[in-house]
Amino acid sequence: MTSARTGMPPRFDARDPAVVADPYPTYRALREAGPLCRMGPGSWGVTRYADVSRLVRDPRLGSEFPPDYHRMSAGDGPAGAFFGRIILYRDPPEHGRLRRLMAKAFSPALVRRLRPTIESMVTELLAPAARTGRFDAVSDLAFPLPVMVVCALMGIPPADHDRIRPYALDLSKAFAAIVPDEDRPAADRAVEWLRGYLGEILDRRRAEPGDDLLSRMLAATDDDGAVLGPDEIVDNAVFAFFAGFETTTNLIATGIAALLDHPDQLALLRTDPTLVPRAVEEFLRYDAPIQGVARLVREDLDIGDRTIRAGRVLILLLGSANHDPEQFAEPDRLDVTRDPNPHLSFGGGIHHCLGAYLARVEAQVTVETLLRRFPTLAPGGPARRQTGGTLRSYASVPVAVEVTG
Repeated sequence: MTSARTGMPPRFDARDPAVVADPYPTYRALREAGPLCRMGPGSWGVTRYADVSRLVRDPRLGSEFPPDYHRMSAGDGPAGAFFGRIILYRDPPEHGRLRRLMAKAFSPALVRRLRPTIESMVTELLAPAARTGRFDAVSDLAFPLPVMVVCALMGIPPADHDRIRPYALDLSKAFAAIVPDEDRPAADRAVEWLRGYLGEILDRRRAEPGDDLLSRMLAATDDDGAVLGPDEIVDNAVFAFFAGFETTTNLIATGIAALLDHPDQLALLRTDPTLVPRAVEEFLRYDAPIQGVARLVREDLDIGDRTIRAGRVLILLLGSANHDPEQFAEPDRLDVTRDPNPHLSFGGGIHHCLGAYLARVEAQVTVETLLRRFPTLAPGGPARRQTGGTLRSYASVPVAVEVTG
């Protein structure tokens, strides 16, 4: 964190190795310096809870960026074009139409029916650990589980899971704030392959509808009878696939890592498993899977003593807001009993995360199963973070468990 001259907000680099390792001391300094920080050409970061909470709902901010922004962020290939078509980067009225139709497909009732299947999946993924006494919370659980779940939601055959997983991993590279040049070819291939693959499944669902998410997207109609167009369905199905696993992967991995680092909180959950839903909310607050979201300023607005001009980009720093002591008592302490817990990790307003309910259910089932299956959980080696950016994730979280036979 640096300040170029007196009176200017400090500069924040999310890819600084110190920030990747632990961004929260830097966030604290940014909040104390003021409500804004500088993040890049024409970009400002918003640091405090009160401002972020207000701005995620402010209609003067938009998510529909010009094509040049996506080309700058992801390149000229399929990934850059893809961002211009998905619900994440659409503003009203198109956003409202897409969300109403997709929300019908993302029915909580459909997710609730999947809960026994999710429990079976977690048990299956943890079976090797019950024999060996070790597993990696990322590669053995947090990554494969959400991919399996979203495939079940979409009616994707289990036999295709292994084909899909590498493309799912590469797709996540496309959602970096700025996709590194070395990652762009893989991100483009992932978008192109998944569009083709899901497009073929959609064709089959048109002929033989089922009770899966893709069939529901095909059948969904708005109040005035509007339906999703073919290209909209394909692109937003690809986005739904990503949204169905990326946040959940990071939530499960960071949650398990937090419990390993705080054995007192793990002991509380063993004593009272009914605290698991609160614990999941605390994982979301304590180490938010998505640390920031970008918004385009559509009208001049004031933050603190500065006027942010239309055309600038605001990065709403969810991770910083979630640690603001003006909102949360002892914000840097993990507290699985925290209630209420009005964190901002799923955003807010019209862009509140569509997959929030699914992520919560998967994380709750995972923690409940770990507590029930293993009498002890302990670090199995040093955890390793992914590179920086707006996603807060791990590459590896080794876990040692007691094998009871």
